[in-house]
Amino acid sequence: MTHASETGGATTRRGQEHFVAPVDETPLQAVDALNTDVKPRSLWSQAWRDLRRNPMFIVSAVLIAVVVTVAAFPQLFSSLDPYAQGACRLTNSYGDPIPGHPFGFDQQGCDVYSRVIYGARPSVIVGVVTTLGVFLLGGVIGALAGWFGGWIDAILSRLTDVFFAIPLILAAIVVGQLFELNALTLAMILILFGWTAIARIARGSVMSVMNSEFITASKALGASSSQNLFRHVVPNAVAPVIVTAMVNLGMYIVLEATLSFLGVGLPESTISWGADISNAQTGLYTRPELLFYPSGALAITILSFIMLGDAVRDALDPKTKKR
Repeated sequence: MTHASETGGATTRRGQEHFVAPVDETPLQAVDALNTDVKPRSLWSQAWRDLRRNPMFIVSAVLIAVVVTVAAFPQLFSSLDPYAQGACRLTNSYGDPIPGHPFGFDQQGCDVYSRVIYGARPSVIVGVVTTLGVFLLGGVIGALAGWFGGWIDAILSRLTDVFFAIPLILAAIVVGQLFELNALTLAMILILFGWTAIARIARGSVMSVMNSEFITASKALGASSSQNLFRHVVPNAVAPVIVTAMVNLGMYIVLEATLSFLGVGLPESTISWGADISNAQTGLYTRPELLFYPSGALAITILSFIMLGDAVRDALDPKTKKR
């Protein structure tokens, strides 16, 4: 049995009826209306909006603020200057915690708490300066390779491959023997051999943006190459580079601590968490807690920067953004 009705010569069977709401009830203008008074959010404003709502970003930002404050103003957190003459006394060797010295004393009779506080500065300096350096150097080299292409891309890509083949920690050990190391010198060495990952990310990101439709439209409208580069390519290609740099920041702090632990990093006159971890091994059986203090400070610092990098990645990278 079929039910059919003729409307303008057309036959409609049961279940095939079409119901269209009256225009007066649901006007199309109301459904597709766009509020033109509200300015659309850019990538950066949307990222900042997402970051403010991300608990991981808030926690990591607070931890990093504390670490940076300790590194910049250690005297606010410790009344004892471990660099002062007579700060270490052998009579206090492996001394227990006492008022004013909450972590006790190490083998040389130095106050462990003040050394943990003052040890934050070189680690933060190396991590931040290296991150800024590799971001600028690697970003420029990668952007130039992706933007110009051709023989320039070939030369810069082969140069990147050469430096990429050199292990970073091995290069730091070998080249570091040629200089009198301090925090800035070590950061320069890490920048010299650590920019390759950023360059590769920047090259791929620039090439991806250059093939986008809005770049083609901009060229069709008469925009010059320099206008496209600074107005469209750089703002849209820099996000993956920033994400990679933020994630790698903790790695550079680990490298500084590793080199100091091995005795080939910062000099003994410079207080470093890595050197204190190495020195604490001698009293591992008698005073094992001396190992935990610098290790804990190092772990918290690295964890805070890794959490910040993950939060920034979720906000800027649409492929990994959490829904």
